[in-house]
Amino acid sequence: MSKLDDFFERILWALVKRISGRTAAALAFLLYAGGGLTLPLALHWSVLNLVLANVLATTLAGLVILGWLGVQLRARDRRHLLEWTTNLRLLAAEEFEWLVGEVFRREGWKVRETGRQNGPDGGVDLELVRGGQRVIVQCKRWRSYSVGVKEVREFAGTLTRESLSPSAGIFVTLSDFTEQALAEAETLGIVLVDKRDLCSRIERVRRAEPCEICKKPMILARSSRGWWFRCVAPGCQGKRDLGSDPGRAVDLLTQPR
Repeated sequence: MSKLDDFFERILWALVKRISGRTAAALAFLLYAGGGLTLPLALHWSVLNLVLANVLATTLAGLVILGWLGVQLRARDRRHLLEWTTNLRLLAAEEFEWLVGEVFRREGWKVRETGRQNGPDGGVDLELVRGGQRVIVQCKRWRSYSVGVKEVREFAGTLTRESLSPSAGIFVTLSDFTEQALAEAETLGIVLVDKRDLCSRIERVRRAEPCEICKKPMILARSSRGWWFRCVAPGCQGKRDLGSDPGRAVDLLTQPR
């Protein structure tokens, strides 16, 4: 892919992530009707130029619609990852970043995925914004090796380059951190999230259904008999079988929170 193609893709992706379905449809219609028909006819272009303009406008309109649909599918995939994943170690690096981003999104942050698997990302995988506060997140899908002080210091350098204080940085890993890394992060003010912390945050933001017995949240789970809700309140046996209503499980997993 050329630099021009990459630039165009970034512009298109940035646009379709910020507009609604109605806006995408309206923009596509304006591109086709305005750029492909009305403008060329008003300017009395030749038949050849009219055809070329129509083809270009139709292509751009199609890219807007397809791009918007792609954004919705990625959002659905992120929700599925958070709701369905039981073994985080099976996630690919990009999937792990999506899942972490969805956790922060449900915690009230506006999330922008900036990590690139096919190129350098500058040590920035996620950018979080909430109430005027900007936070940078780095994700390490390490499973067998602890994150050391070297990685923490490199992340601190990334934060400095982004004109942010160390307290505006969150380092997330699937493994854990060495004692030296923990001490360095505490000195700098960087927030560290290891596997145990991440699992706790996932459980807090996963969808819940009120228990019919105690009204406490139930969690969505799956067994050999199908989907069901189980109450997490101590001593409560409340549950709801979704085996005969799989559509309800699909709705809960796909609708935005």
